[in-house]
Amino acid sequence: MSESGTAKLFFIAAFICVPVAVFANGMRLVSQDAFASARGEAFAATADNASAIHYNPAGITQLEGTQVRAGLYGIFFDPTFRPPATAPNSATTYHVKNKFAVAPQFFLTHTPQDSRWSYGVGIYAPFGAGLTWPQDTGFRSVAIESETAYIRFNPVVAVKLSPQWSIAAGATVNYAKTDLAQGLRVSTANNYFRFEGDGWSPGFNLGVLWQPHEKWSFGATFRSSTEVTFEGHTEFERAPVIVPSTRRAQMDLQFPLTGVAGISYRPTPQWNIEFNADYTDWNSFDTTLIRQESPPFPIQANVPVRLNWRGSWLFGLGATRRFDNGWQASAGYVFNENSVPNANYTPFAADLDRHFVTVGVGKRGSRYEMDVAYQFGYGPAHTVAGSAPSSQPAQFTGQNANGTYEFISHALLVTVGVRF
Repeated sequence: MSESGTAKLFFIAAFICVPVAVFANGMRLVSQDAFASARGEAFAATADNASAIHYNPAGITQLEGTQVRAGLYGIFFDPTFRPPATAPNSATTYHVKNKFAVAPQFFLTHTPQDSRWSYGVGIYAPFGAGLTWPQDTGFRSVAIESETAYIRFNPVVAVKLSPQWSIAAGATVNYAKTDLAQGLRVSTANNYFRFEGDGWSPGFNLGVLWQPHEKWSFGATFRSSTEVTFEGHTEFERAPVIVPSTRRAQMDLQFPLTGVAGISYRPTPQWNIEFNADYTDWNSFDTTLIRQESPPFPIQANVPVRLNWRGSWLFGLGATRRFDNGWQASAGYVFNENSVPNANYTPFAADLDRHFVTVGVGKRGSRYEMDVAYQFGYGPAHTVAGSAPSSQPAQFTGQNANGTYEFISHALLVTVGVRF
């Protein structure tokens, strides 16, 4: 087996359950640790466990010795769609199939004794999407199915410049796989278009942590954009004109840069209150092409896909109360801003403004630790009107993504840690 094939097999084996879910904010999966998520993802200015590799790598300078932290994010999600009042099926509410998903995380840090330097590595999924809609929604030629799995390998190095300042930098190696399907006609008989592909991309992340006073801490992190060229194939049929066919194909997508800034206030050693502002530059999802090798007429060789997403914000507020016996309790709130404008709205993502409320408990022992968090998500009704199809098939059929979308989710996060 080639080195590329071995690496791909390792990534897939390590993360066989990597998400086919939609969190919010486009297709970002923000929840990477039960403790951080219980605080409403407000963790950049605290960053005091090994998941700091993701949330703010500068925070790993606070950790002693060798620490391992691993967890699972399990989610039940239920996006729904109701057609416009003028549609024949306007009384129907459509639900996606496969409402359950799981995403794992793994983080390892090491700080040598009496050293200002700390090292770490994380394997996790910062993006993920997966929606399969029924065939009779009224937007079949716009979207039927989408799945995107994205896995990140992230080594980092951090240094404590002074008792107050720490900085960090890391590299990322990213593997992504996507599968997109839509109809070529309104009818469900013998017509479809599908693209499948995967690819790799490098990137980097940075972090800074400033603790000017025992009651105040400021943190910030930056994660670079990553451009993935998905190499794969298309499959299509349009009877009786086109028999079932397969062609080699590729598509480029630039996954967005993200930036987070946070402030933590600790009025007493038992309390930690934090606010984070998190920006995702989804403007990188503009117009891309699915490039095919010699497709039969009338299938285009270069199929344009107009996304035209926009940058969006996530705001998180959380608090933790620590108790003398090693227990702690947390609660938080997250607001996720919609990233997908109505002009080219796509059910492939079905994004909308969403609210998340989280609660969690944890136990810190001399060597072992464990956190559990429950997360409830709600997206109030978002009505799309005047939407233009993002790709050519729906332009010919006259279908679009107009209608009303809603969202609800329940998630459980469990994370365990060991210190050596």
